[in-house]
Amino acid sequence: MRKTRLWLTLLAGIFLLPAQAKVNAGDHHAFWLWSAVRPQPVLAQAQSLYILQGQISERRGQNQFIPQGITIPHLRHGKIWLTYRVETLHWSDAIFMSISQQLTRWQKQGNPVVGIQIDFDARTLRMQQYVAFLQRLRQQLPTHYALSITGLLDWSNNSSPEVINQLNGIVDEVVVQTYQGRKTIKNYAAYLPRLAQLRIPFKIGLVQHGEWQAPDYLESAPFFRGYVVFLVNN
Repeated sequence: MRKTRLWLTLLAGIFLLPAQAKVNAGDHHAFWLWSAVRPQPVLAQAQSLYILQGQISERRGQNQFIPQGITIPHLRHGKIWLTYRVETLHWSDAIFMSISQQLTRWQKQGNPVVGIQIDFDARTLRMQQYVAFLQRLRQQLPTHYALSITGLLDWSNNSSPEVINQLNGIVDEVVVQTYQGRKTIKNYAAYLPRLAQLRIPFKIGLVQHGEWQAPDYLESAPFFRGYVVFLVNN
């Protein structure tokens, strides 16, 4: 009888746990727009768009810039970030020039471009190398453009906040991704507490239709700046 009562108590506790809410893009105002993702009505409410525009990779010892993403639209509202998927930190002057030319073309079309975003999976052991790269990039980027980067969840647990905070003054924001591919990382909540210790503006990256339960302390973190949703095809 005692065992039966114990199991009933455990089952009741499970069913009383808060359900993980699905990410509804309609509740947000900042989005990633990646290649092959069809436009959605929710884009009409966007205040910030992070639009993929290229990949920087290395093949046979040579780095290369591969244009990707949508062609130059005519957007008149909100903020636009040109986003680049980066596989190597060894950039030639030609790559810096290609990005500069893209920024100029988007500006000439009257689009409200505010800066660029670097999407690079910088592992904790390579953080110092990444910081040095970002310092160089910041020097190459015209001062009127902002610099955004994506961040991995394990930065918060495997690296001290001081290491990440040294990016202050180099980048304008970090968008910490809570997903891999098209799915939410299962134990994402375990990484969140230390994010509140950051002293650099940060956002949380969510994947559309993924799972998310916002902790109470996040909204009160002094450098928290909201969410960015990675749109997917329904």
